[in-house]
Amino acid sequence: MPDDSGQIEKAVLRQASVDDLPILCDLADTMGSAKAQDYFELSLEYQKAGHRLVFIASVEGAKGIEDVGYCMLAWNPKYGYFRHLGISEIQDLNVIPDFRRRGIARAMIAHCEVLAREEGHKQIGIGVGMDASYGAAQRLYVQLGYVPDGNGLTYDRKTIAHGAFYPVDDDMSLMMVKAL
Repeated sequence: MPDDSGQIEKAVLRQASVDDLPILCDLADTMGSAKAQDYFELSLEYQKAGHRLVFIASVEGAKGIEDVGYCMLAWNPKYGYFRHLGISEIQDLNVIPDFRRRGIARAMIAHCEVLAREEGHKQIGIGVGMDASYGAAQRLYVQLGYVPDGNGLTYDRKTIAHGAFYPVDDDMSLMMVKAL
């Protein structure tokens, strides 16, 4: 999406390495995204084992090249429905607030879609939170062709039973899919 000047940022994605741990932690801190102390270490271990990919997005900013977001592409996601059908999942897609609405999230999603298609996947999935703070992401995913997977809401990637009560927090998601 355009920034105030009408320009769309050209995001460059790179696969993260152990050397990028401080960058990933700083990005999460900048977003106020609480992560377990070993979250990124575990994510990079999963990457090393071939279970997921971790990416950092950068743009040319006022201060030179700036790291502005990150995302992951899980080949074998926690969500059972996706795992059962062999659907890879874009996870933990984040862009720091000062760089939102500039096409960076779109670029990260497009990058993950290309990689999933190259690996022979016919569909890709993504989850989105249910409170108003996820409104922009909800709209973006629909604009990009993602639709609900038809299984209702999940909590911690498990389908919520009819009539059950759960807090509306970061663990509540609507899981969405897109044909590749």
